[in-house]
Amino acid sequence: MKKLDQQNQTDSRLAACTGASQVDGNREAVAVPSNTAINNCNNPSGEVKFLRWGIDSLYVSYQGNLFPEVDDKLKSLKATAQSERYQEQATAQYIVGDHIFEVKDKGSSFFSYILEDNAFRIQLSRPGKSVPMAYVKLSSEYLTHKTPEDAEKALSVVLSQLGNLEQSANVSRIDMFVDFVSHQDMEEWGREAWVTHSSSVNAYAIDNRFTGWAIGLGGVMAGRLYDKLFEICKSNKGYLIPLWEKAGWQPDEPIWRLEFEFKRQVLVQKGLRSLTEVLLNLNGLWSYAMTEWLKLTLPNPDDKTRSRWPIHPMWAALSSLDWETDGGPLQNRFSNQRTPEDRVALNRAFSAVTTWMAAHGFTDFEDGKEPFLTALVHHINNRAVDFGVSFEELITEKVALKARQFNTLNNIPDDEENLTDAV
Repeated sequence: MKKLDQQNQTDSRLAACTGASQVDGNREAVAVPSNTAINNCNNPSGEVKFLRWGIDSLYVSYQGNLFPEVDDKLKSLKATAQSERYQEQATAQYIVGDHIFEVKDKGSSFFSYILEDNAFRIQLSRPGKSVPMAYVKLSSEYLTHKTPEDAEKALSVVLSQLGNLEQSANVSRIDMFVDFVSHQDMEEWGREAWVTHSSSVNAYAIDNRFTGWAIGLGGVMAGRLYDKLFEICKSNKGYLIPLWEKAGWQPDEPIWRLEFEFKRQVLVQKGLRSLTEVLLNLNGLWSYAMTEWLKLTLPNPDDKTRSRWPIHPMWAALSSLDWETDGGPLQNRFSNQRTPEDRVALNRAFSAVTTWMAAHGFTDFEDGKEPFLTALVHHINNRAVDFGVSFEELITEKVALKARQFNTLNNIPDDEENLTDAV
């Protein structure tokens, strides 16, 4: 019941995405964190109101070697994931602590194995390869629950159970972001207002609604300024809304995100390789991105030297962000499970039952629900006969397959799990 209530609250908050007003009489006043107040004091003109800032995407690599027994186990599980039998596919899981990783049926160009849950996507190479032992993406949602330092510590614990780590984490890519409120018309300037080292500047719109700017996409460095509130309506990242509310956001306020993507080549040029080095130099990276690599200016047609054009006041405010301050509150809870929101499954069920009722002439749900369930049971039973299994076996197999995908249930038989624990 508690989870359903939380889902209903999130659905209600997402009404703001469509521009609908929202009145929540139960919302308690939350004091704006002091770090946010400090940064907001840095732009007395009120151009922006800072909500959150930090690391959105983080890709790290580790030198080392898989344990031989882990290599053997993952090789077997990868083959299991490729099985034509659903029952076998469902057992392609690797358990480490509270992580029920899905083992993918394919690797990638340099990495033989891929393990994934809601926290980590781990790519692993076989022992003796010249590439790193592990290349890992830490999920954006996980980084709203833990700081990058704590998230990497948790990741190291997992990886240390898979192989010998020879070095600390090196950064392959890091994305820095700030979420802020601004009533500035982000479409009022043209491409010429962006003074940048990149040759790529693009504006985007969806259904005739301007959604933002992207600079340098596909290169070793990229920048984005986009309507984050609109984006989460498409991506269902409703977990961000309570964090914004704690920072003082009101549902009628627009939220924009400015983020920069730094790939390994840029970091190495700056003498930064390890995660520790990168995190100690976030202010320097932000300054480089905001004052050298990219600037939003007020174009002066009388001055042909674009580098002399004055900086847009909003850009000046954003550049003042102090990365040595805490970027805002974190989620208290996080699940390693990749379960879809309840409304996704329920919307599909609603579509199925109304389609069936309309096709069979039912207009009243009470009249139609029992015949629908009866027809559904017959349909499942017919499919079970086609597959040569019982009704219960088909249901169990389908649930197990979804559980592997969602990282919710351990499908490994007890005897095999004991063998994995021994590894």
